[in-house]
Amino acid sequence: MYAVIETGGKQYLLENGDLFDHELVEGIEAGETVSFDKVLLIVDEGEVRVGTPYLEGVKVTGEVREQGRGDKVIVYKYKSKKGYRRKQGHRQSYMKTKITAIEA
Repeated sequence: MYAVIETGGKQYLLENGDLFDHELVEGIEAGETVSFDKVLLIVDEGEVRVGTPYLEGVKVTGEVREQGRGDKVIVYKYKSKKGYRRKQGHRQSYMKTKITAIEA
């Protein structure tokens, strides 16, 4: 059984036991359970169910293993001969979650 969920503006194809990185979910800390209810598609023993856009009564639950911040990305803007230089850094927050159940 696997499912396609949407979280943080991205879609993920997940099976039971998968470990994946996703956007930070507010109010959830490491060690807690998180539930994703925006399920787009579910496949169970050859039976395919597709939502329009989401499936009703289906949710994917997981346990948050860790919470952190990614590598720093440098954004540098420069225009030659104009004296224009802007340097900015960014570190994206993420959560690493292990899928524990897909409830259809």
